Amino acid sequence: MQLTSNSFTDNSPIPETCAFGVIDTSAHVRLSDNRNPALAWHDIPKDTKSLVLICNDPDVPSKPDDVNQEGCTVPADLPRVDFSHWVMVDISPDLREIAEGAYSQEITPGGKQAPKGPNGSRQGRNDYTDWFAGDPDMGGTYLGYDGPCPPWNDSIVHRYVFTVYATDLDKCPVDGAFTAAEVLAAIEGHILAEASITGLYRLNPDVAL
Repeated sequence: MQLTSNSFTDNSPIPETCAFGVIDTSAHVRLSDNRNPALAWHDIPKDTKSLVLICNDPDVPSKPDDVNQEGCTVPADLPRVDFSHWVMVDISPDLREIAEGAYSQEITPGGKQAPKGPNGSRQGRNDYTDWFAGDPDMGGTYLGYDGPCPPWNDSIVHRYVFTVYATDLDKCPVDGAFTAAEVLAAIEGHILAEASITGLYRLNPDVAL
């Protein structure tokens, strides 16, 4: 099984149009186009009943103390945790690709409430839900895809790992505003194959891609 993208190649930069934020010389960061990247999968097992798509950033600072703070830099040796950017379940095995911008083309303050996906699929909650909790302008439940926006003062490049799982499940047993962690627990023991592609992104202009 293979996963490819027309938006970026494996271990190369994600385009700014597919990000949540881009570098701004005066304000550090400004909002971007937030288009979902193109993805295509190949050679799925013949017994596949549904596919699952997850995108995680494993490089998010575990402590927020220095994040986006003037005069501070998030150190490279700080322990890192996962941040979910996209989770989709019940994708038909007949579907083999997702076009760039087909399911996200802008930022929605408060989050997309009913994001469209391929017929029969369902999209879950990403971690901007927790990041913006309590923000009067941006707080809400963020469903579907929302792209990269790492700290503008981080000292490392962030990785965005897109993974497609082929499963033997007709329907993933999760409901409501489900999370990537809940989906991974639900499909354990039901994965026939998987494939990943990694994109790179940073908002610190002093860090080379």
